[in-house]
Amino acid sequence: MVLQAIELGRIYGYSVMEATGLPSGTVYPALRRLEMDGLIVSRWEKQGVAQSGQRPPRKYYRITRAGKSSLNAGRKEYPRLSEIASAVVEKV
Repeated sequence: MVLQAIELGRIYGYSVMEATGLPSGTVYPALRRLEMDGLIVSRWEKQGVAQSGQRPPRKYYRITRAGKSSLNAGRKEYPRLSEIASAVVEKV
């Protein structure tokens, strides 16, 4: 669900939480593991952008080619889970 949320444009941690309904204690460790596995990459937002928005900098995520392959494989292996994940992510 986390990979799917990122693929659909939920590109920072809080937006992934909103899209999936998963708590931070699930999402952030999953993001770290996905990044360590090379399925996503991240970059920090520029400090000036965050300051102009009067908030802390966000860490933005992007799915990699390997992540897309893994996501597609998961969709084939678990078609029902993919339907549920799509409904949850698209609802937000």
